[in-house]
Amino acid sequence: MANLRVSYLLLLLSILAFSDGGSIGINYGRVANNLPPPSKVVELLKSQGFDRVKLYDTDSEVLTALANSGISVTVALPNGLLSSTAADQSFADNWVQTNISQFYPATKIEAICVGNEVFVDPNNTTKFLIPAMKNIHASLAKYSLDSAIKISSPVALSALQSSYPSSSGSFKSELVEPVMKPMLDLLRQTGSYFMVNVYPFFAYTADSNDISLDYTLFKQNPGVVDSGNGLRYNSLFDAQVDAVFAALSAVKYDDVKIVVTETGWPSLGDTNEIGASKDNAASYNGNLVRRVLTGGGTPLRPQDQLDVFLFALFNENEKTGPTSERNLGLFYPSEQKVYDVPLTQAELDGRQSTLVNGSKCQQVPPTGDVTETSVGSGTRVSIKILVFLGPPSILITCFLGGRLYFQVRS
Repeated sequence: MANLRVSYLLLLLSILAFSDGGSIGINYGRVANNLPPPSKVVELLKSQGFDRVKLYDTDSEVLTALANSGISVTVALPNGLLSSTAADQSFADNWVQTNISQFYPATKIEAICVGNEVFVDPNNTTKFLIPAMKNIHASLAKYSLDSAIKISSPVALSALQSSYPSSSGSFKSELVEPVMKPMLDLLRQTGSYFMVNVYPFFAYTADSNDISLDYTLFKQNPGVVDSGNGLRYNSLFDAQVDAVFAALSAVKYDDVKIVVTETGWPSLGDTNEIGASKDNAASYNGNLVRRVLTGGGTPLRPQDQLDVFLFALFNENEKTGPTSERNLGLFYPSEQKVYDVPLTQAELDGRQSTLVNGSKCQQVPPTGDVTETSVGSGTRVSIKILVFLGPPSILITCFLGGRLYFQVRS
């Protein structure tokens, strides 16, 4: 019994080293003609435990419905308004007064996306981005909202010139001086964060012969070692995020935080969209939620918790493009789940959890005398391997999401 007490003391000490996990939000797009009214959507968000939502505009009905909900809201100034906002401070002032200040603080607006994936906008709005961001920030300051509401602009991963290996991450050279450095300067000065949209699905479907599906879905896999720094990656998501961190470091802005403003996996796709299925979407989003909420950063930034917005709340039937574009939602417009995955820490705690290596743990207490034979640790999971002194078996204990789990293997 002494050995058992020692083992539990060591496990308790390892638990104390854990930090809280990151956060999961949801993108609420409305490119559809069959969605429930905003008031019902807010009820759905609350029932699913979402406390952060990201919008693609500042629709007054939606912002009114979100008032006093306790949900933090990220809104957007659309690409089509960038030129007017950049050219005229009074236009920016009026936009902030009409779309932000009259709703805040009842509606808990926490950030404004000034444009969305501007660098790939076919209307060539890139040149308006920085002056528009500066004018919106000046308008927020005019209404004394600049300390409460951040500004940024979501960037597609295609803004990277290099992303493999992750350590070679760099921005496209034509973007660095005219756009990236001025943007990052503004983000640093205002205490904001770099928004990036990350979709491992697109990389996988374009190169499924060379990229492992398990690697993209956070499942058990051998991992990929970065030839530049020797770090091992067990998921393409982490590798893509670290490519962005490396790009920030390359331009001397490694102090700027990253928020993943979009990521997801389609439940249906065209025949050439390899990997698009309900099972894969459930695996990707479910494992991503678990990976984010159980804590820990990426191999390059292990101490930086991840803040992620899933894409998307609903399937949107009026989106153009391939079938996958209309099938990225967690819910049908009827509010029925497309597939069932845990979305909150409470749901993770109530379900059987999975170790990083894919092994299952159950929350049942051990019995019998045990002695510790080896110890391992990680950023998200603390593992102690214990051996019974009776019939030969191994007890693995791990701390996940605030709960203690045990697994017995013969």
